[in-house]
Amino acid sequence: MTAIGQTLAINATALLAVILLLWAYSVKIRDVSFIDAFWAFGMVLLAWASWTQSDAPGALSHVLLGLTTLWGLRLSLHLWTRWRAHGEDPRYEKIMRSVMEKKGWSWSKTSLLSVFLTQAPLLFITCLPAQLGIAYSDGTNTALGPLAFAGAIIAIIGILFETIGDAQLNAFRADPANKGKVLDTGLWRYTRHPNYFGDACTWWGIWLVACETGLPGWISIIGPIFLTFTLTRWSGKPMLEYGMKKTRPGYAEYVARTSGFFPLPPKSR
Repeated sequence: MTAIGQTLAINATALLAVILLLWAYSVKIRDVSFIDAFWAFGMVLLAWASWTQSDAPGALSHVLLGLTTLWGLRLSLHLWTRWRAHGEDPRYEKIMRSVMEKKGWSWSKTSLLSVFLTQAPLLFITCLPAQLGIAYSDGTNTALGPLAFAGAIIAIIGILFETIGDAQLNAFRADPANKGKVLDTGLWRYTRHPNYFGDACTWWGIWLVACETGLPGWISIIGPIFLTFTLTRWSGKPMLEYGMKKTRPGYAEYVARTSGFFPLPPKSR
């Protein structure tokens, strides 16, 4: 096994061990939705695991580690705090109930197979730009070229965009007068999902930084592609908007005038 293969194997094994511990915790509390908070923190763990296995990490490694850590810790804390305040995410409750009814599985089996063991490989794949970028920038391949600078700027924009969007949503929800209403000001005026756009922007930026390592970095494009697909076509935007249309009377009008992902000026009414 190559050194890079060994690094990825150790990362995967460590991730699986943590995932199984979290699954055991979910069985104890009968709630799986805290996995969203771990999604971001898990990538921080993978980045640090890659960095600690490097013999001579250089500037490129430090940039990738710093960007991943900044993004992951901020988002993980945000999602953990939200979970602690509001409890189980209805989307996960619906998924669990549907799988249990269709397959006749127990709660613990459904939690393991439909949530935790599904999330682990997807998390690992999404984080490939950070893992491969750090691993392949060991030793002499550490220069910060134009791709690294451009990627770092894009990633920071993404982190700021997501952070501001989350702060605006928290402030909106904290006002009792806004109950049942739709947030359509601030960044939410230009995109229905500034947090998802920020996520995607961050990981496309991290991928660009990783591209300074050559072919391994370019190959890791599967990470941001998968993340963007997840956010826009799979478990992110579609599931969230399906519920919002049912619970927010003005949401259909908001959808009609506001971009679904990329920030754009709202359409005239």
